[in-house]
Amino acid sequence: MKITTKLWIGVGILGIVSPLGLFLPDHFKAGSAWGEWGAEEVQELIGYIPAGLNRLATLWSAPLPDYAFVGWEEQSLAGLSLAYIFSAIVGIMLCVGVAFMLGSILSKKE
Repeated sequence: MKITTKLWIGVGILGIVSPLGLFLPDHFKAGSAWGEWGAEEVQELIGYIPAGLNRLATLWSAPLPDYAFVGWEEQSLAGLSLAYIFSAIVGIMLCVGVAFMLGSILSKKE
């Protein structure tokens, strides 16, 4: 089996198991993943919102906030799992697309 085939199988498995991000924090009462906090969560954790975070918080809006579709926040765990898998697929496709574009731009011969 070629190494690229093994890579794609591994990436596919990671995309399929991405809903573990829903189950495990809830199971272990862990709260949000480290570093994925919004401005409100940072304020709850440390008591204030740092000026830089407050200024930049509205600069970027995720295309799939909370890894789900708009209006799916109250879906069942199965529905949210499908949204997580879809979000993983979109993220993988975007990363691969950017990598191929950069590779083709950087490897052009003059």
